[in-house]
Amino acid sequence: MENTLVAFLISAIISLSMTPVAKKVAVRVGAVDIPKDERRVHKKPMPLMGGLAIFISVLVSSLIFLPIDKTLISIIIGSSIIFISGVIDDIRGLSPKGKLIFQILASIVLILGDVKIDAITNPFGAPGTVLSLGMFSIPITIFWVVGITNTLNLIDGLDGLAAGVAMIASLSFLFVANKFNYIPVVIISAIVAGACLGFLPYNFNPAKIFMGDTGALFLGFVLASLSIEGVMKSVATIAVVVPIIILGVPIFDTTFAIFRRLLNGKSIAEADKGHLHHRLLKLGFSQRKTVLILYAISAIFGLCAIFIAKTNSKRAVYLAVAIFLITIFLANKLGLITGKKGDKDE
Repeated sequence: MENTLVAFLISAIISLSMTPVAKKVAVRVGAVDIPKDERRVHKKPMPLMGGLAIFISVLVSSLIFLPIDKTLISIIIGSSIIFISGVIDDIRGLSPKGKLIFQILASIVLILGDVKIDAITNPFGAPGTVLSLGMFSIPITIFWVVGITNTLNLIDGLDGLAAGVAMIASLSFLFVANKFNYIPVVIISAIVAGACLGFLPYNFNPAKIFMGDTGALFLGFVLASLSIEGVMKSVATIAVVVPIIILGVPIFDTTFAIFRRLLNGKSIAEADKGHLHHRLLKLGFSQRKTVLILYAISAIFGLCAIFIAKTNSKRAVYLAVAIFLITIFLANKLGLITGKKGDKDE
């Protein structure tokens, strides 16, 4: 645990010191977000590419504290591909199709490094019973990685929100991976959490810089990789359920957004103001309070996931189902699924 703490602190220091540099680079290359519509909460131009500091922090710290093997190399190469796509998008824009191509390519790199979902555990079978995915392993892994990469990007709508949620998720993966004694995953989880923490002083409301797609896509990709290496490769009963709960805020918010748009006859790619953070703002909460509420929700999800991982039984599955049902019920009350509680701009 001493090495884990040192890795966390070094990563945080690198990220903290590199963020002002990232801000200068963003301004110089024209990576600036100018508010053009009512959906954006900020009212003045804001430098993007804060993810540059997070990327450098994770890369340097990983090379210092982790053994350089096939798994680490695939994660570094894959995340670098995602990082490049984010930089392009922040500077001059990248079409959804273009982003998808980059994400699929990065996912394939992970698979070549054996970072893939090989099997799914059977919670109702004998202990250790798994269902091999065979030829379906590759498309399922690509779907998972691409999906998680984009979910974190979609919640990046308020100062400090994505960075804080990613930090809490990373810490949750740390404790779960430690339970399975996956030490490299424990260390890289600490590194990612430290990078997010170091970035937050510049990104929390009032933000001085945004992480942009450079950071949000990169963090989403790394979290997807951690979920596969840190949980899904175990033979635990809850191997599939735990990462979904840990990443509950971005996963559920994105899922509800898809259903909401389909129910209202809109394209699933069409942006709206029906996300959870928009709902909380409409209830009268300030930006800071809204972000802190979502931090708390993320932490609750994380604690539930850690508890379920330690329980590792059929009861854990029932508890997970209960969490899903309660989440859906509350989301429906807030209008996250139907959008009926929204206003005209949704």
